[in-house]
Amino acid sequence: MNEEKKKAIQILKTCRGQVEGITKMIEDGRYCVDVSNQIVAAQALLKKANMLVLKQHLNHCVKNAFLHDSGEEKVDEIMQVLKKIVD
Repeated sequence: MNEEKKKAIQILKTCRGQVEGITKMIEDGRYCVDVSNQIVAAQALLKKANMLVLKQHLNHCVKNAFLHDSGEEKVDEIMQVLKKIVD
């Protein structure tokens, strides 16, 4: 497993713990703005993990596809993901 995947897994585990904490905050009736701030922080972790996964994909899968003349399909996949991120 490469470094990007290891980092992404660690970030996702951290995010999982954060989401569990957010759930408890809501159950405990904590202040809404505090809950919202924690949700924003969890979203930032998900974005960071996603960027690591995409970096790994570009460095390995897409690079390999271009070496074997099938890179156009991988570019289209990346474009679809980027469209979801931007929209």
